[in-house]
Amino acid sequence: MLLHVIARGKIARSPEAELVARYEKRLTWPVKFTELPETGGRIPDPQTPYKTVLLDERGKDISSEKLAETLERWRDDGMRECRFVLGAADGHSEEERREADLLLAFGKATWPHLLARAMLAEQLYRATTIIAGHPYHRSG
Repeated sequence: MLLHVIARGKIARSPEAELVARYEKRLTWPVKFTELPETGGRIPDPQTPYKTVLLDERGKDISSEKLAETLERWRDDGMRECRFVLGAADGHSEEERREADLLLAFGKATWPHLLARAMLAEQLYRATTIIAGHPYHRSG
C-alpha cells in the first residue's frame, strides 16, 4: 500500500525537511510526498481503492500501535493507497472532514506545519516497523 503524504506549503531546505528525508529513506513501504501551493494546485488522482487521513487538531489522538493496526488492516483489506493530508494554515473544510476515513491529531497542542510533517513521517516509519515486528518501536 502506498503511503502518500499530501501537504500544503513548501518545506524547502530546513531541519524539518532533513527529518522527513531521513524517515522517507528508512520506510520499506512505498511512499510519496506531494507538495501543493498554499491555495489551489491539483491533488493527483489516487490509486483505488484508497483511504484518506486528515491531520486535524480536532482529530483522534491515537497511539502508534493503533495507527499501525489501522494501516495493517487497510493494507490487508486491499487498499492500494493511504493519503495523509496536511491542510493549509486554515485547516480543512467541514466537507473534507466528513469525507475523510480518519481524522488524526498529534495531541491537543497545535504544531507548526513543517514539524507536523516531520512527525507524520516518523509515525509512518514507526507504524511500519511495528507491523514488521522490527525493534525500532521498542527502542524509540
